[in-house]
Amino acid sequence: MALEDRKDTIEHEFDSALERAWTANRSNTTGAVASYIPELSKVPPDDFGLAIATVSGRLHAVGDTEIPFTIQSVSKAFAFCLALEIAGPALVSSRVGVEPSGDPFNAILFDPVSNRPFNPMVNAGAIAIAGILHEHLGASAFEVMMERFSAAAGRPLGLNEAVYLSEAETGHRNRAIAHLLLANEALAVTADDALDLYFRQCSIAVTASDLAWMGATFANMGTNPNTRETAFDVGSVRSTLAVMFTCGMYDYAGHWAYDVGIPAKSGVSGGIVGVINRQLGIASYAPRVDAKGNSVRGVASFEMLAEDFGLHAFDCTNIGSSFVSSLI
Repeated sequence: MALEDRKDTIEHEFDSALERAWTANRSNTTGAVASYIPELSKVPPDDFGLAIATVSGRLHAVGDTEIPFTIQSVSKAFAFCLALEIAGPALVSSRVGVEPSGDPFNAILFDPVSNRPFNPMVNAGAIAIAGILHEHLGASAFEVMMERFSAAAGRPLGLNEAVYLSEAETGHRNRAIAHLLLANEALAVTADDALDLYFRQCSIAVTASDLAWMGATFANMGTNPNTRETAFDVGSVRSTLAVMFTCGMYDYAGHWAYDVGIPAKSGVSGGIVGVINRQLGIASYAPRVDAKGNSVRGVASFEMLAEDFGLHAFDCTNIGSSFVSSLI
């Protein structure tokens, strides 16, 4: 089969698989739209989109993939990657761990040994990461973040002002976390500075297509495969993918690694981004979330796609490193 014919077949398979997953899960009304941030409760609960972006620069999509929603906790992966690059791994690891917590994403709980947040994918760790970015970038921190996130998405992103204000007005639990971080010397800026950046990063508006491209940027070692613009450095991407694999799906992370087996990050607005190293970014958007904060339709769709294409890191069809294979 000629290479171009093979590419056409692969594209058709992606489109068919997305259609199957979307059709199989579109009638699932389990879960509920997140309401602890009042503005999030206003979104239509049955929006549903799935997208795959490839490192060759092609997008496959089905459903509501161009409807904007706020990135929420999906932002934690990209903010962590940025902090590793700007502040360096040593400083970041001195403030935030990389161990799964096994507790809810908004738990007011630190590692009992280090007195630091367990990992950057829970609220405590993400607020500490926001503090690091503000410490190093000052008032320009959000502008730099937006530039990098936009480079990863391949288009200019914007802030959902209404959600930002809603988070800032009601984020009392996050304020408690920030003050504890400050008391434990895990913040070197004021709690208000760290929180304002954190609330803003969670309120960035994206689409499922954007998240697929952002995932593909990670898969392409930090360079957007469509625009060829570099958003993140290679070493930081590798470390971020490792933490996404073990900690990215809240306190469902172990089951996710077992069932799906790819690095991913979810958010309570209903988004999930997954990364197949050097191959794909996969994204879903469906606002009904389960008790752990993960999109019900999104999780089910990722499970189907992982099964269809053998995406699990330890699937028998995954031959691993081509370099190592060449030495065997």
